[in-house]
Amino acid sequence: MLTKRLIACFDIINGRVTKAVKFQDNIDVACADELAQIMYNEQIDELIFYDITASSDKRHIDIETVRKTASRVFIPFTVGGGIKDLNDMYETLKAGAEKISVDSMAVRNPQIISDGAKAFGSQCIVLSTQAKRTGITPSAYEVFIDGARLATGMDAIEWIRQGQDLGAGEICLNSIDCDGTMAGYDLELMQLAEKAVSVPLIASGGAGKPEHLKDLFLNTQAQGAIISSMLYSPRAERNYSVRELKDYLSQNGVNVRPFEE
Repeated sequence: MLTKRLIACFDIINGRVTKAVKFQDNIDVACADELAQIMYNEQIDELIFYDITASSDKRHIDIETVRKTASRVFIPFTVGGGIKDLNDMYETLKAGAEKISVDSMAVRNPQIISDGAKAFGSQCIVLSTQAKRTGITPSAYEVFIDGARLATGMDAIEWIRQGQDLGAGEICLNSIDCDGTMAGYDLELMQLAEKAVSVPLIASGGAGKPEHLKDLFLNTQAQGAIISSMLYSPRAERNYSVRELKDYLSQNGVNVRPFEE
């Protein structure tokens, strides 16, 4: 049985991790590479790094912060934000990333997914999608881009199906409605997604307590969960250690990677 993955997600602005609620009102948390070291020492399973203003600012990714962060961790490390072409992907991988996340640029140019998959392998390409329940699409969920600022009119479930067909080896699906609320994941969104694609799914948006992780893993086929607010958000009622979360999940029938003494 595959182990479920606990993933820290860094939303980066000017080299620092920030936290927001529904993509608004970002507050500063910590220096990215320093927090990465802490998460690695706590035995987080993976790290995802998003340069969240690169696309909207129409600039390249902050490669120096990628390099500094990668030097601190020895776990799967996914990087996205401001990646426009194969050269950007190559430079990001050379800086220490293991996987590339594409989001807004993939919506504007879907060919970047297949180009990346052909060049580096599908396992290297993650399609990150920001979905909001607007009711205007067949699934009721609409794709937003540019840090959830711009509505596209695209159906989120149809888009991730297309992304898989183009070569994405993993889907990270973020609920804008639940993002930063710490009120639980959008299980309906994940259940729709698992019927549409066969590649691994990562759930993002809404985790606030261990029960939310249990509900996600026992009621959907999500293989990974982003748990940023639970780990280090100043807005959280309390922060949890990775060990606390893994112990709780193990005790409740969820298969996770054992904590190493």
